[in-house]
Amino acid sequence: MQPLALTLGEPAGIGPDLALAVWQRRAEYDIPAFYVTGDHAFLRRRAEQLGLKVPIADVTPGTAAKAFSAALPVVAIDEKAGAPPGRPDRSSAPVAIASIRRAVADVMAGDAAAVVTNPIAKNVLYKSGFAEPGHTEFLAKLVQETTGRTLRPVMLLWAPELAVVPVTIHLPLREIFDQLSAELIVETGRIVAHDLRTRFRIARPRLAIEYGRFLRARVCDPARTRLGH
Repeated sequence: MQPLALTLGEPAGIGPDLALAVWQRRAEYDIPAFYVTGDHAFLRRRAEQLGLKVPIADVTPGTAAKAFSAALPVVAIDEKAGAPPGRPDRSSAPVAIASIRRAVADVMAGDAAAVVTNPIAKNVLYKSGFAEPGHTEFLAKLVQETTGRTLRPVMLLWAPELAVVPVTIHLPLREIFDQLSAELIVETGRIVAHDLRTRFRIARPRLAIEYGRFLRARVCDPARTRLGH
């Protein structure tokens, strides 16, 4: 099985720290093999700053899984990170964006099983000219650049007891009513029902649509309504 591709996130944020800490506890949590798309030297410096004994391995996606047991695998990006903890600098946005681009490219090429994203600092990205509202829309843009297909991105928040999908994402409250429509709700519901069946192996998913300030809900069985077709 291919490894997971973990993005660096905001270099001045908690993403690099998490990558290092998770690798250290890989056996404790039975973590599958992953690699970080980032800057080797930067991660070595961050490990030293945190007092963590984490060896860094310079790898390709194809060699990452083999290196994972002995070192944190890092696939290089073209940008160099320099931001100290808590202090984003001019390198922050280019590094965060390049890390996401590389991880998505590896998945689209079949070299990684999936992308796992560390937190980004949206205000830092916006100041650099980043045009997308957030991670979700940027991932959709990258897929479009690769495949030529325009797809609707859908965000799923998952727990064994409950899966939640917001119909609108990354919008100021005042803009929601201009974007929300019956067509958007139906399209989102169909995407969710399809993926619950095909990706999560839930044979008969049931969707509860929450709406209005009083949080009323309607339960829909896609097998018995047009929503699931």
